[in-house]
Amino acid sequence: MITAKEFKLFERFVARPETGPDGSVNLMVWHCSILGKPTDWECEFYPMTMHFSENYPYKPPKCKFPQGFFHPNVYPLGKLHLQSILNQDRGWSPVIAVKQILMGIHYLLDWLSPNYPAQIEGYNIYIQDNVEYKRRVRQQAGQYPALF
Repeated sequence: MITAKEFKLFERFVARPETGPDGSVNLMVWHCSILGKPTDWECEFYPMTMHFSENYPYKPPKCKFPQGFFHPNVYPLGKLHLQSILNQDRGWSPVIAVKQILMGIHYLLDWLSPNYPAQIEGYNIYIQDNVEYKRRVRQQAGQYPALF
């Protein structure tokens, strides 16, 4: 049974398997939207795609934001660098569910990991100029349509 608190968490995410033009469903690719926390990221949905391999759940999915997504832990081509749970050699476990991955990424948007920079520009701005960093985050908000 799902608790009220867990249900509120679901309101922050949308995750749907990819649907082809013929109506077929591809369970190996999921299109997700993550609602930003009540910070500089708030009130906007940020798109992300999860690619599952044939070895899932023994291997983590690859999570990718759109190319050019501004965040110190997102590579310029969009690949997410989430050391804690998406690293097969460190924190991944087959019992981690899609919801838990989305919760981890939701947390990472604002509480980034400066020890694992993936994007030099985002990292440098975050470290050197907090005002500019917040401006860039807010500028990015609203750039992506919500997935409903």
